[in-house]
Parts: sequence; structure tokens; C-alpha cells
Amino acid sequence: MQESKKTYYIDLSSGEISQSVSASTWNFKIEATDEEITQLREEFNYNYHMGIQNFLRAHIPFDEYHNDKENHAQDGSLLRIYEMIYQLGDTEAKKHIESMGILPKQ
Repeated sequence: MQESKKTYYIDLSSGEISQSVSASTWNFKIEATDEEITQLREEFNYNYHMGIQNFLRAHIPFDEYHNDKENHAQDGSLLRIYEMIYQLGDTEAKKHIESMGILPKQ
């Protein structure tokens, strides 16, 4: 039996995932299974923790951004979040992400 999808609203800046359209501000509307939402939450958590590490490390002046593996890890995580939102998102979400030009051509 295939798991049913539910509607979720995503606030990218806070990493919030809600089923209530009016609970907070949101950027993207998606349809996802419980498993897909778990994966998205895990990616948001990873991205958040990488952000903290990057913030702390940013106070070391001789580390350059382009040579920093933590920054690359956070960039990769954000890209995976956008890919998931693109795959699960409604037409408006897909169009917005396409307009950003950050994902490889589908």
C-alpha cells in the first residue's frame, strides 16, 4: 500500500515545516509522505548544525570560504533541500526554484 501524501508549508529561512497554512510565513507548498518529510527535516537539521559550525569557524580570519569543507557541506545541504522542495513542490514552487537557476536542468 502506497503511503498517502499530505500538504505541507515550508519556511526555508527557519527550516519550519507545517501543515497549517496560517501557522507562520512560508515560502513553498509541497505534497509529501511522512517518510519524505522525515528526510526533509533531517536535511534541515543537518544544514542548521553546519551553519552553527560555519558561524563559529568564521571567526578564524585565515580560513577562506572557497577552501572550507564545512561551507561546501552546507551549500550541498541547501542544494539538496531545494531539490527535495522542487520534486515535492506545487507548480509555483517549481517555477520559483527554476527561476533561481540553482538546480541542474531537469
